[in-house]
Amino acid sequence: MSEVTSERILDALKLLPGWSYEGHALRKEFAFKNFREAISFIVRLSYEAEERDHHPEILNVYNRVTINLTTHDAGNQVTEKDLHLAEIIEGFNWVD
Repeated sequence: MSEVTSERILDALKLLPGWSYEGHALRKEFAFKNFREAISFIVRLSYEAEERDHHPEILNVYNRVTINLTTHDAGNQVTEKDLHLAEIIEGFNWVD
């Protein structure tokens, strides 16, 4: 799996509200009503990630979850797998 161009990433970000491209990773911070909602979000994300064998970096602090997406097999660069997982996460329609 090869990395995608910066232009491809910037085009994709137009359709991914709140996501940014920082340090060779796609990144977004989510805020929830409480810790339970944050953990529920992580559990849902874990099922999607496991199904695709593509595992994001996840940081949780109380009601906040930060997701960083890169592809380890591509030298921790952004690939289509990351863009696709970001699209799936956006499709959760999570109420925050």
